[in-house]
Amino acid sequence: MLTDKIRNKENGIILYGITPPKANHTENEIKEIAQRHIERISKLNVDGLVLYDIQDESDRTDEKRPFPFIKTLNPCEYSKNYLQELKTPRIVYRAVGNYNTETFSEWLETTKTSQVHSVFVGAASHEQKNPLTLKDAYEIKREVNDNLCLGGIAIPERHTKKHDEHLRVFSKKNSSCEYFITQCVYDLHAAKTFLTDYAKYAKENNYEMVPIIFTLTPCGSAKTLDFMKWLGIHVPNYLEEDLKESGDILHDSVKLSRDIFEELYKFGIRKGIPIGCNVESVAIRKAEIEASIELLDEIKDIIKKYT
Repeated sequence: MLTDKIRNKENGIILYGITPPKANHTENEIKEIAQRHIERISKLNVDGLVLYDIQDESDRTDEKRPFPFIKTLNPCEYSKNYLQELKTPRIVYRAVGNYNTETFSEWLETTKTSQVHSVFVGAASHEQKNPLTLKDAYEIKREVNDNLCLGGIAIPERHTKKHDEHLRVFSKKNSSCEYFITQCVYDLHAAKTFLTDYAKYAKENNYEMVPIIFTLTPCGSAKTLDFMKWLGIHVPNYLEEDLKESGDILHDSVKLSRDIFEELYKFGIRKGIPIGCNVESVAIRKAEIEASIELLDEIKDIIKKYT
């Protein structure tokens, strides 16, 4: 069980992340997409399926969005109404600013029987004025369903600028987060620096370390790479140039992601930090979907190698 692995603080938790279908699809199209998701994911043998709650992050930056924002289905509704056949445990993201106290409380009531896990996500920027804050969401969760296995977001790249990501993690842990899923990682140095301070602070304060699950995403084109950067994912300049000049950017990004995870997994073992992996498959191109499965298989081999 995913919940047991999280609460036992196990190494090697493996997740697979997808976005729900676009909201402008017809009912029949959504059912067809769901069936493809069920067929693909049921064969993967992962600990959990991550379903994202997509936000329009245009007010986070003045730079033009490389791809237009199109609203997606509510991840909880998609999971409940279209993926019933799938036995894989779910982790649904909740962009808490999309809800008020009443609607959020109602959803939390349903989690008492749905066996769902969740990750609460705050506003994309300080410019957003939302009815519900992350702090509010944590308080409501404790009141309505304190047993919900809740995760938080960690952003290693932010640590290189503000040097406090480990403190954010422990603050969220005190607010009942039991694991953390990172933003997509392409900056190995930032991730290792974050882990170092996370382990050091835990040791100095006699805190337990909860699982840190690193997200990896194959990149299929230079435009996708630009979009990842627009989302706030830091790609070191030398890696960006290497990928853009590559004759096969998808293949090279899979190899790069694999190498990054192996280094982080070994580093976590040395530091006593439970490390896991979330392989994202958010593209619709067949080649990129196949690349995500290839990467997932390689991640499993790495975990097996060091177990």
